Amino acid sequence: MTDQRPITILCLASEFKGVPFIQECARQGCRVVLMTPEAFADREWPWDSIALHFKMPDLFTQPNITYAVSYLARSNDIDRVVALDDYDVATVASLREHLRLPGLGETTARYFRDKLAMRTQASAAGIRVPAFTPVFNYDGLRDFMASTNPPWILKPRFEAGAVGIRKLHDSEAVWRLLDELGDQQSYYLLEQFVPGDVYHVDALLWEGEVVFAASSRYGAPPLSVTQGGGIFNTRLLSRDSAEFRETTTLASEVFRAFHLTRGVTHTEFIRAHHDGQFYFLETAARVGGAHIDKMIEAATGISLWTEAARIELADLRREPYQLPDFRTDYAGLIICLARDEWPDLSTYSDPEVVWRVPRAYHAGLLLASPDPERIERLMADYSERFASDFLTHAPQKKHARTTI
Repeated sequence: MTDQRPITILCLASEFKGVPFIQECARQGCRVVLMTPEAFADREWPWDSIALHFKMPDLFTQPNITYAVSYLARSNDIDRVVALDDYDVATVASLREHLRLPGLGETTARYFRDKLAMRTQASAAGIRVPAFTPVFNYDGLRDFMASTNPPWILKPRFEAGAVGIRKLHDSEAVWRLLDELGDQQSYYLLEQFVPGDVYHVDALLWEGEVVFAASSRYGAPPLSVTQGGGIFNTRLLSRDSAEFRETTTLASEVFRAFHLTRGVTHTEFIRAHHDGQFYFLETAARVGGAHIDKMIEAATGISLWTEAARIELADLRREPYQLPDFRTDYAGLIICLARDEWPDLSTYSDPEVVWRVPRAYHAGLLLASPDPERIERLMADYSERFASDFLTHAPQKKHARTTI
């Protein structure tokens, strides 16, 4: 990179997200190159902030994606490659290795995409995790099921969220499902199902230190919502609460164990009903989905996408990063699948409603207030009303992606 040319940032986006990241890079004078799958090529990207746009059938089939980016590099001097979607994290790590660019390499990226790598690395660092076993050796599987009480969950290692997870109640069901998976079974892990309340910490890191963290609690575990249908909701925790302190401290331990020094993360923990302890579930080196970034921005004024871009560019330019001043208000998010294409939310008119989800067959609201108890009361009330007014269900996604 020379002072005579602009910084070139290649962004991979398997889904339509990361718009503020792109805009901040362009605002700082960068040349943004966007690569998307054909299915998302015509979305409302910020075209005035994008210098070049390339379409691919998908962004994970290798070696096609490496060929395409290498071809791009013939006429574009690429300074950084960035993943805008969880499914792009491993692909981008591979591209960084191939192009010899800074950022998460393939081994470290595994800790943020491969759920088995997360489990083994966290466990080795003394971080509490649910009992688990890889799906490699059958004697090891038999020993695990003999020594660990069911139910168990068979979890795809490279999927996002709760997609593809199966809850199983006896060893016969496990063996039947493994037979169905055939050669794909090694892309799964088996772990003990831990009932509890699920929390998420959304954080920014700089030089190995957490410079911003917001801790939130889901109303119902995402796995329950995905598999049983229902209402997704989450709200920020009081910063004075023990839950906030415990989850943010645990998140910092995870980042140290996983060798993450900078960037944005979304990390989940479960507080088990049986012992009240927090267990690490998973983490991701990207902004949380399901509009969680909007919830955090409504409460604090911090745009995680924008700050992720500022961190990336500060590191590239070898400049210090300074987190902007932020508010300490509270917010909550509630979303469900709706029976009607565009559900009528006009009766949800409390002044705390600051945003409505603009998506067909979805009912969703974002609430914000300086008072966490007000948010808690409204979320409880709205959840009951959503169940009556809008809620419908859709089939669960069962198939996991096995490529990395």
